[in-house]
Amino acid sequence: MMEQRKSSFWDRAVRNLRSVWGKIGATDNYFLEASFSPELNEIDQRRLIEHMRACLEARGGEVSARSRAAALGHAYLALNETGRKRFLGVLASEFGSDTETVNKAISDLQNATNTENRMAAEKNLRNALVSTRTRLLTQFNALPEGVKFLVDMRAELIPWARNDPFLNTVECDLKALLTSWFDVGFLELKQITWKAPAALLEKFFGYEAVHEITGWDDLKNRLASDRRCFAFFHPRMPEEPLVFVWVALVEGMASNIHELLDKGAPDQDEKHADTAIFYSISNAQAGLSGITFGNFLIKRVVDNLSAELDGLKKFATLSPIPGFMPWLRSNLENNHLEFLTIEQQEKLKRTSSKGSPKASLIHLLYDTKWVNNTETQSMLKPILLRLAVHYLANEKRNEGTALDSVAHFHLNNGARIEQLHWAADLSPKGIKQSAGIMLNYLYLLKDIEVNHESYRSGKAIMTSSDVRDLLKDQKPT
Repeated sequence: MMEQRKSSFWDRAVRNLRSVWGKIGATDNYFLEASFSPELNEIDQRRLIEHMRACLEARGGEVSARSRAAALGHAYLALNETGRKRFLGVLASEFGSDTETVNKAISDLQNATNTENRMAAEKNLRNALVSTRTRLLTQFNALPEGVKFLVDMRAELIPWARNDPFLNTVECDLKALLTSWFDVGFLELKQITWKAPAALLEKFFGYEAVHEITGWDDLKNRLASDRRCFAFFHPRMPEEPLVFVWVALVEGMASNIHELLDKGAPDQDEKHADTAIFYSISNAQAGLSGITFGNFLIKRVVDNLSAELDGLKKFATLSPIPGFMPWLRSNLENNHLEFLTIEQQEKLKRTSSKGSPKASLIHLLYDTKWVNNTETQSMLKPILLRLAVHYLANEKRNEGTALDSVAHFHLNNGARIEQLHWAADLSPKGIKQSAGIMLNYLYLLKDIEVNHESYRSGKAIMTSSDVRDLLKDQKPT
């Protein structure tokens, strides 16, 4: 990803900065000083350390400091993967907090004898704990597209940092920095329409994470008069959506994604719509992973749509269950089918020659031909719906939250599990992830806060009576 952007956003930033340097008589020497071998060998690493220290010293004033930071970023983009890892390793090993300064600040705090001294010591300790690499990375905030550069840097860094404690320190510092910059109060909600610039619309092809956009006709259909798309933007990344949601304005609860995205279906009169269906939410920037603002997006969009369309009475989703099939396959291989009724287990035994209900279900699920067999579908429908409800309502992480990531997102936002739909997404991805099942999470405005607090405090998962009925008469084997 970073390689593909070498000649794009950072070069534009360099051109912008050069116009500034021309006004103050700066030269291009910084770029010559910052050119390194692609793999960043040991000699280049020593030169890099010197260049980073020069950035921190801010010799020559603020503009010169920014030009040095731009040179540093330009050099980073010219490195190969090995070089970029070594670059970040230098940040980790050479530009942390000063241990002596931190220890002195701790000692001063412990020895403070009055409120004034204690407050001063606390301030000094906070300042001492800010690593020099954080100060260095902060300089990119002032550069054109510098924030996007750091977001992309973190996107590449996250997988590297998982098993590298040194790189993990850089990732944590970068996450803290971006978290402070991407507070929801700084974000702007925009409605995306077909009249938006083509360069912006084109980005949604790559950023859509739930239901692939197959072409311009498909995109235009998703932006029709009975559809909406909203996205959060940041002032320092005005051409880059951060997170976006697709909405369908319909009558009643949507139950099938193929029908919802049918390009041949006529547009509906938005004034007759009584339900807004959120059918896809995508985080567009991998480098902002773990920095949450998707929940604020839902709330802001609900407010906007309520103000625009008086007839809207319900707000719900049509969502996949991405963790269901991986969980089920793992569970089948390691456990019994205690989640099914005796009758359902007997049906499975009669369906194949594999003997046990467990073996029969494994055989059926690994052979996806069942999707095209009406009789097998009919037999599997109550079984898989029951297993899906159990998974959604009862399977938890160690901290007590829902195991399914999409379920956790919506339940934490105050929604409830309203209704499951069979054969709602028969795409290869839908079958692989969710056995074709989708569900509606319902946002009842009067219950959102209560549901949120209930889920957060006691981890209670709110469900409708129809959903609870699917788990009745559960008997262990």
